[in-house]
Amino acid sequence: MLIWLRNYRRDLLAGDIGAGIIVTLMMIPQSMAYALVAGLPPVTGLYASILPPVAYALFGSSMVQSVGPMAITSLMIGTSLATLAPPGSALSMVLAGQMALIAGVILFLSGVFRLGFVAGFLSRPVMSGFTSGAALLIASGQLGPLLGGPLANSHLPSALIGLASLLALWLAKTYLARALAALGASGKAAEMLTKLAPVVVLVAATAAVAGLDLAAAGVKVVGEIPAGLPALALAVSAEHWQPLLMPSLLIAFMIFLSSQSAAQSLAHRRGERIVSNRELLGLGAANLASAVSGGFAVTGSISRSAVNYAAGANTPLASIISAALIVLALLVPTTWISWLPLPALAATIILAVLGMIDVATLRDAWRHDRSDAAALLATTTGVLLLGVEKGVILGVVLSLATVIWRASRPHIAVIGRIPGSEHFRNVKRHQVETLPEVLMLRIDADLFFGNVDAIVDHLEQLLKERTANGQATRDVLLVMSAVSSIDTTGLYLLNEINRSLLGQSIKLHLSEVKGPVMDRLQRSELLKQQLGGRVFLSTAAAFSYLTEQAAQETWSI
Repeated sequence: MLIWLRNYRRDLLAGDIGAGIIVTLMMIPQSMAYALVAGLPPVTGLYASILPPVAYALFGSSMVQSVGPMAITSLMIGTSLATLAPPGSALSMVLAGQMALIAGVILFLSGVFRLGFVAGFLSRPVMSGFTSGAALLIASGQLGPLLGGPLANSHLPSALIGLASLLALWLAKTYLARALAALGASGKAAEMLTKLAPVVVLVAATAAVAGLDLAAAGVKVVGEIPAGLPALALAVSAEHWQPLLMPSLLIAFMIFLSSQSAAQSLAHRRGERIVSNRELLGLGAANLASAVSGGFAVTGSISRSAVNYAAGANTPLASIISAALIVLALLVPTTWISWLPLPALAATIILAVLGMIDVATLRDAWRHDRSDAAALLATTTGVLLLGVEKGVILGVVLSLATVIWRASRPHIAVIGRIPGSEHFRNVKRHQVETLPEVLMLRIDADLFFGNVDAIVDHLEQLLKERTANGQATRDVLLVMSAVSSIDTTGLYLLNEINRSLLGQSIKLHLSEVKGPVMDRLQRSELLKQQLGGRVFLSTAAAFSYLTEQAAQETWSI
């Protein structure tokens, strides 16, 4: 805790200050926009950007992660609260804080009990599918605010501001960096200015609304923002604990996964290491801090963290500086914020979330593993048709189902020796030497209750094919080089195979059994007295022995 502060150097300060300022310019409009996505007053987004980054700095392990409101969690909050409280009401703020409290407790206790391994419960394709589906949901939900009303009955001045803002943001994202580079700007400067384009667009839209008095013409604006800091208090609604528990658990899960993804990505670039359990503590503390300061659930933002890193952030001090600047923005007169037009904010949300649609992972998954691609598409469809919460559950189920399905169908290769070597490879992939009456199999998986039937069925099918082809089998060698563990069911499997083969006058041999596996097998009856064949240190030794046995039998005949 605070190791980074104890080792802080003066030469790091300039980068942290610069990054803090730049992220603040990005965070103010973004946090207000995500509050609207959550169905909350815009100011709650600012409240959620003050204490949470400070709390994360105390416990978290990432040096450059920016913690605050994020699109997906905001959508999950809005979906969960839609049936419990009117959007923007005092009750919605209380319940949002209560969800942050529950999520914070879950995350913090998960860190205390070292449950960081749960990050592996969602595969990359499923996570991508969930993110893409949520992005489409958020974007579609912002079409009304963008146009000032339903698509068929839009408000012309609002639509003009919204569409003009969307076009300006798209042009800046697509062409501004190249244009600035052509004018002589450095790559880093061009990237930073491009990231700040939403601030410029919002300032221009605000100036247009205020100067032309478009609010009087029906353009919706943020409205009055209460000046000053939020009161430190914990408001809860006792009767809502049960309906909020499951949504908060899912939000906690998504907070961790999203933050872990952002933190790991940036840590690789900086040559640092992310500690999953410290991340849980940091994110839990951040959400607890948000719960007592008028905010809602927060997480590490991929986009803001990337900007923070690119702007030169070296330590969490950059995020603390951003929090201090947001405090300053709330202490000075906030009239300027009240004129922010909602259509322009909707445009920033739409463009930001559309960038989260991950086509590249779908393309790679389709080329590499169609089952992963199918899981990705199913998760996206589930989010769109069933909603965010059920989409998360579907994603977890699909991830676990994929693992179980693959584990239940282990790769089993018939192998032979590469001539002139001690290397053994798949007969279907290499030109190898085999022994006529010996079946050599390599099982590329641990032996456990979920795959024993598949292994037995595969072995029986191979023996039937050999018999049908007039090929006798005298020995079966199981190469165990890829087997790291055998459970009780797996041990019964080996016993069953051994007895079945002995009934057919076939000997079962084992080779390359790993030490921990051998320790268990030596305590079993299989190796004490039942095994029909032998256990060999290497496959090469087994091959030589079986070759000699075949030669001796041929000579005796």
